[in-house]
Amino acid sequence: MANLKAIRLRITSVRSTRQITSAMKMVAAAKLRKAQDKIVRLRPYAGKLHEILVHLTQSLADADIKNIYSRQESPEKILIVAITSNRGLCGAFNSNVVKEVKRLITETYHEQYKNGNVEFLAIGKKGYDSLRKMKLNIISENNELLNDLTFEKVSALAENVMNAFVSGDYDRVELVYNHFKNAAIQQLTTEVFLPVETISEEGKAAAHVDYIYEPDKKSIVRELIPKSLKIQFYKAVLDSFVAENGARMTAMHKATDNATEMIRDLTLQYNKARQAAITGQILEVVSGAEALK
Repeated sequence: MANLKAIRLRITSVRSTRQITSAMKMVAAAKLRKAQDKIVRLRPYAGKLHEILVHLTQSLADADIKNIYSRQESPEKILIVAITSNRGLCGAFNSNVVKEVKRLITETYHEQYKNGNVEFLAIGKKGYDSLRKMKLNIISENNELLNDLTFEKVSALAENVMNAFVSGDYDRVELVYNHFKNAAIQQLTTEVFLPVETISEEGKAAAHVDYIYEPDKKSIVRELIPKSLKIQFYKAVLDSFVAENGARMTAMHKATDNATEMIRDLTLQYNKARQAAITGQILEVVSGAEALK
């Protein structure tokens, strides 16, 4: 039976840990509530804008108007944007993104990766550290974005990525991040950022939309498409940020519950050990008294 002092020290240690995890849970919940409001308001706007973007891209293709963001040749040079967090203690949030990156380079883009044509852009310190350990070709890290997440900062990064695509540095850009579903569920998502997708032949008739362009299609290409792409990029980063806080809140809630259960088990163990010690002392006293008779 473990001695009483060791059990008391362990109970004190677990109680201290429980206080920390409980505080982290409340902080994550406050951040989640604030960030969740942003993503809930942004999603309908970003979704509709993306729908317009797809129809517009198809309309330009049908009219033989060049769209610099919609090259359709077989991709040879790939950029993968891995969006993770700067801090841990959020369950499998970061490791899931890293696993998906591994899957992409071993399955989807195996040939391109073997030829050295796959590069990586890391958003989040945890993802950057993992990709660096894997000795992947990381062109930049952008950990500071998550410290003060704003559309202006993210749009500047998105513009750099768009310019690299337009200049031919990459044929495809993919985003890997966790999509926020609710506080307990984060859905791992891989989506093509560039080139802009077009409607399939089967869906053209059903999804035909006739827009009135003002002033003209070329001006729309120059103004609307870049803005829409920046919003899509910002939505992915914000989605990941909200999912991170949801994952951390859930992880800290489970850790707090586990600490409470452990304290209960240790207290029971302590009481049993204490009772055994008292019983032993009583037996010694009784045995000594009997010996004196």
